[in-house]
Amino acid sequence: MQETNLELFPVAEPAVDIVPGRKLTAKAAALYAAPHDHFETSAVEELRLGFDGIAGDFHGGTTRRSGGREPWYPRGTEMRNERQLSLVAADELAIIAQRMGLEEIKPEWIGANLVVEGVPQLSMLSAGSLLFFKGGVTLKVDGQNKPCRVAGQSIAEHVGAADHNATALLFPREAKRLRGLVAWVEKPGVIRAGEEISIRVPEQWIYQA
Repeated sequence: MQETNLELFPVAEPAVDIVPGRKLTAKAAALYAAPHDHFETSAVEELRLGFDGIAGDFHGGTTRRSGGREPWYPRGTEMRNERQLSLVAADELAIIAQRMGLEEIKPEWIGANLVVEGVPQLSMLSAGSLLFFKGGVTLKVDGQNKPCRVAGQSIAEHVGAADHNATALLFPREAKRLRGLVAWVEKPGVIRAGEEISIRVPEQWIYQA
């Protein structure tokens, strides 16, 4: 009988850890929208959402132009807009503020649209998670919102920093994995302040080296 060459046909593939999906509950603690010409937001009682995001919002649109976050495209390439809404958590903003030596960082300073309450470590919520709002809206998480110098500059201006440039550069470093999430509209409708949210986190898998 011919022997099998185990080097050509390994007995087992690399191990994979499966993390089961789960459900979470949360609340839309506060809502914000931005004018069409600036990324900073202002508090509102409701957000009217279409498939293109918030009507008239700075980050609205079904498509957007690529930038520094997408080095695989020439800057300015038209692509799908998966960054229609910015989601943050008050407890994570408080940690960033403490690290930066500030009393507070307000959601509107960094262009947030939604403050989510009740999810521990919101910024670590898996890409692909679905947020079902009681009023009927569904948002889909694209991933973490990487902190940038532009938001840092806004913070520096609002707190009256002695060195604007130093504060602007400090934010990306101290806000890493605490900046919140970006999401897009899967099912349109109206979100109202205080609304309940049911979150479905998808199954995850991790390859073992």
